[in-house]
Amino acid sequence: MLTDDGKHLYVSWDEYHMLIERLALKVAASGWVFDQILCLARGGMRPGDVLSRVFDKPLAIMATSSYRADAGTIQGRLDLAKYITLPKGELAGRVLLVDDLADSGVTLRAVVERLRGLPAIAELRSAVVWVKGVSAYLPDYHVELLPTSPWIHQPFEDYDGIGISGLARKFSV
Repeated sequence: MLTDDGKHLYVSWDEYHMLIERLALKVAASGWVFDQILCLARGGMRPGDVLSRVFDKPLAIMATSSYRADAGTIQGRLDLAKYITLPKGELAGRVLLVDDLADSGVTLRAVVERLRGLPAIAELRSAVVWVKGVSAYLPDYHVELLPTSPWIHQPFEDYDGIGISGLARKFSV
């Protein structure tokens, strides 16, 4: 639900899962057949997992990080993992790159440029749930375009900052 000021978007677990399912349907409707999914950790792990299960395709993971300051609300230096983790073989063929959102577009653009340099990748497309209006990168597939570029409050962010002691308090009687 977008707040009245247009600066915040609050997403429930049900809405989040529905949006991921809609993303899967968009990719399927395109008719493009891919061999592997590469998700960007952390935000792309949940969408990547769902798409991997729905399409019955292997899931590879690449860690990236750019949001660190102020509980993950201020973008810092972009770090890309040196290695990509996958169950067997190498990232190759037709690859679907999955993340939760194209915020500034910096991360997706950097990953796409890096992957396009790998000779084993025959074709690369990208898919995200949300694209913000300020994004400098437009993925091949997305569910929602957010022209006002609100801060998205995803349901799993409840775990940010709770710590193990906060979780223990939740279950103490």
